[in-house]
Formats: sequence, C-alpha cells, structure tokens
Amino acid sequence: MNDAQTPPVLILLGPPGAGKGTQARMLEEKFGLVQLSTGDLLRGAVAAGTEAGKAAKAVMEAGQLVSDEIVIAVLKDRLADPDVKNGVILDGFPRTTAQAGALDDLLKKRGQKINAAISLEVDDDAMVERISGRYTCANCGEGYHDTFKQPEVAGVCDKCGGTEFIRRADDTAETVRSRLVAYHEQTAPLIAFYRERGQLVEVEAMGSIDEIASRLNDIVEQAKAA
Repeated sequence: MNDAQTPPVLILLGPPGAGKGTQARMLEEKFGLVQLSTGDLLRGAVAAGTEAGKAAKAVMEAGQLVSDEIVIAVLKDRLADPDVKNGVILDGFPRTTAQAGALDDLLKKRGQKINAAISLEVDDDAMVERISGRYTCANCGEGYHDTFKQPEVAGVCDKCGGTEFIRRADDTAETVRSRLVAYHEQTAPLIAFYRERGQLVEVEAMGSIDEIASRLNDIVEQAKAA
C-alpha cells in the first residue's frame, strides 16, 4: 500500500465514558493520525472561511442543524489538508447510516475506504459504576472515584490539599444509564451497517487504558498494511 495515496480511515464508536478521547489521542501520538470530530471540523471550516464553512456558519447562526451535505463538504476539504497524510480517526461521525453512505461515496471518489469501524464494547452496569462514581477536586481538578480512586486522606485532595470536591450534575447513575440506552439505540444501525460490510471491529473496552491501546494499535497496524 502507498500510504501517501491511501492513508487509513478509521471510525471510533463508543458510548460516553468509554475512553474514545483518550484512545484517539494515543493513536494520534503513536501513528501520526489526526482525530476529526464533527464539532472540530465545523469550527475549523468556519474559522478558515471556506465555502462549506460559510454555509455551516449561516446555518448555525440561524440556530439550525448543519445538514449532512455541509458536513460532508467540510470533511472533503479537511481530507485534502496535508496534515492528514498519515490517516484520520473519525469520532462522532457518521451518526446515521445515511451519513455512513455519504461518507463511503466521498472516500470512494478519493480512492479511499473505511479501513475499520472500531466499536469500543463496554459493560453497561460497569460503565454506570465507573461514571457515576466520579468526582473532582474543586481547586485543582484532580479526579477521584468512590470505588476506584479515593484520596489517601479522606476529604483531602492528594495533589493540592483542597477539601472541596464537585460532581458533574449529569454523572448520576440514572443519567448515565439513560445516555447508554440512547447510545445503543442510535448506534445499533451503524453497527449493523459496518458489520454487513466486514468493516466492524469490536474491541473489549473494560480493561486498562494500556490494554485497550494495545488492541487498537494492532488494528491500526493491520489497516496500514492492508
């Protein structure tokens, strides 16, 4: 494979709290890939003042949702930038099978394809415990957990000695479970879409960060060699 002509395109799927952001950053550092989220794409296009960016800006300023056509146009422009020569990780796009089909069409015109749609598989009950138990030091932001990481001295931050802690309002067990249900419902068609095409790779995502990173590294190595 000539990497300069056909850099790998990976899609990263996973519910809130599954570690997509952490893993994407590690893949960026190791392989020189570029993580592209819908929000970053749109903000970048608006800032650059491209035609697609101007269209996106007008829609957003009107308080409307940016159409799939505009997002695809923004992505098309972004894929032409030189910094993505080693490949990209798409995070948060596509969200629907219609977007997935449009993405396939765009990549085909560029002589590219989806090398792997990586689904980070989690245990919902464990995810509820993982997320709903999180809290941070109000002073320095150091993270803690009711079960997995408590301060060495109860009520005192290990890092700065602060004694005030905060929890995100949406990190309750009920809210987390609701978000997981919504994710599974919205993503199920995409999972089926990529499974039917032989592009889905399911990765156990309940282990340590390094364990999960090792699994993802293997997938990227295979994608680069394909």
